[in-house]
Amino acid sequence: MAAVVSSEAALVLLLVIGFVAPSTASVFFSSLHQTLVVTASPTTGQVLNAGVDQIKVSWSLNESLAAGTDSAYKKVKLVLCYAPVSQTDRRWRKTYDELKKDKTCQFKIASVAYGGGDAVGSYEYTVERDIPTATYFVRAYALDADGTQVAYGQTTDAKKTTNLFEVAGISGRHASLDIAAACFSAFSVAALFFFFYVGKRKQT
Repeated sequence: MAAVVSSEAALVLLLVIGFVAPSTASVFFSSLHQTLVVTASPTTGQVLNAGVDQIKVSWSLNESLAAGTDSAYKKVKLVLCYAPVSQTDRRWRKTYDELKKDKTCQFKIASVAYGGGDAVGSYEYTVERDIPTATYFVRAYALDADGTQVAYGQTTDAKKTTNLFEVAGISGRHASLDIAAACFSAFSVAALFFFFYVGKRKQT
């Protein structure tokens, strides 16, 4: 009887694994084809201010590809990615081939429906206030019905050295705070001289 129960339990476990495994399967960047042509509005070397400036991203299917290449594409996920120059000696920005571990593209811009065919998609994004100072490019992932990455495109070349732009992050200090600090310092100095003068007069 115990052997029968054990066999049934094993069968159930195998079925569960069979259903779960496909949804948890890892996706590797090296396995994706670059089928999307992606452009972004910043020019090479342009500096954008976090919380202020905008990026217009456009994407479309590479015209040289056969019809139906994008039949599985349902959405496009746009992400802001660190360029190699801003990853050096920063393990928390390290590039991994396995996308679940990859730290290159940490900032989501948007996830929008894929137009398909000859359609050109576009999205305008205001650089978030928490984006740190660094050099960036934009990448677009084509997602299937399960939300899995099946293809990509990016605004830079394979080595990630062209068409890069900068973001100047918010330091956390504001001009009003600097002015207030300067005024307080000036007041402190004036008060020091005043009390010194009063003390001298009392001594005389």
